[in-house]
Amino acid sequence: QVQLVESGGGLVQAGGSLRLSCEASGRTFNGYAMAWFRQAAGKEREVVAAISAIGSNTYKADYTDSVKGRFTAARDNSKNSLYLQMNRLKPDDTAVYYCAARPQSAATPHGHDYDYWGQGTQVTVSS
Repeated sequence: QVQLVESGGGLVQAGGSLRLSCEASGRTFNGYAMAWFRQAAGKEREVVAAISAIGSNTYKADYTDSVKGRFTAARDNSKNSLYLQMNRLKPDDTAVYYCAARPQSAATPHGHDYDYWGQGTQVTVSS
């Protein structure tokens, strides 16, 4: 059974940092595209970072404009894990953050393209 489990969310002041983790189990995701999405209360889900598998242990991350220069996604295949380092957090970053995976190498910004989802982790940034 495939599972994605996020952790690392919490409450942080504006300007602070958090590191989200997503641990996958049930299969390896080395050649899969993965992504981080978020959904704020009352808003639609949006992609934060989409990570394509472009070669053996080589990945390319694309970020939504609002997080460029502040967020960095990384993968550790040895741990079957995905990470999101979030720096200089803003109140607008408050949302539930989800990791997702799809059995193709190319990531997309569309949630419906992803087959596997975690349960989400809450990130709250106070002003």
